[in-house]
Amino acid sequence: MWRYAPPIVVFAVALVAWHAYATITGAPAYLLPKPLAVLRSLIANRDQLLPSLGWTALAALGGFASSAVVGVFIAVLLSTSTLLRRAFYPYTVFFQTVPIIAIAPMLVILMGFGILPVVVCAFIVSVFPVIANTLIGLLSTDPALIDLFRLYGARPVAAMWKLRLPSALPEILIGLRIAAGLAVIGTVVAEFFVGEIVRGEGLGVRIVSATKQGEPDLAFAAVLLASLLGLTMFGTVNLASHLALRRWHASEQR
Repeated sequence: MWRYAPPIVVFAVALVAWHAYATITGAPAYLLPKPLAVLRSLIANRDQLLPSLGWTALAALGGFASSAVVGVFIAVLLSTSTLLRRAFYPYTVFFQTVPIIAIAPMLVILMGFGILPVVVCAFIVSVFPVIANTLIGLLSTDPALIDLFRLYGARPVAAMWKLRLPSALPEILIGLRIAAGLAVIGTVVAEFFVGEIVRGEGLGVRIVSATKQGEPDLAFAAVLLASLLGLTMFGTVNLASHLALRRWHASEQR
């Protein structure tokens, strides 16, 4: 239990500093609401914010799951051939360098106002860390073990499934941790441009509308929920990493 004390203390100190700064400087509420005002807005507007959290979570999970599957698949393909890596890996960097704020409106034009462009934005933002980390893990497999598999006549598919992927698991999970947070960022940014999502509105829409209507406490509350969503997804992947690696990898034995 004590391992969770340091971040809780830091969070509490940050809240106190925030409240003190807003009080001492006399910052107007429409510019910098106090933490208690944000909490009150969160409770008062829960009927709006919780459905929005659900839609954002759905889109973020869709983008994250897609990036996990596609990212690992692409990395496996690239790891099998130096020629493939030289030909196609530079194009995967596109997913890391593309300005999502610029491409989100184009996706809306191409795919319409719905949840699909939001999921695609989350996918674009989060897929590159999965590809890059998985590829590094696959290429870092111990050459002696690879030679041993070849000596015993193991097929390439068997070597990939029983040696390379298990050896790359720590790097794969690192990529998934990064992707989990980025998927939420991509989702919220896309929602800035998409507007209504199927039957509801995501947190990004709430942030934009609250800002325009002069309700910063509501905007801060929506940002808080988006942050908690990202932390939840990151924590879930972190828990999976701990369960998968705790028996044999040094990073989870401390």
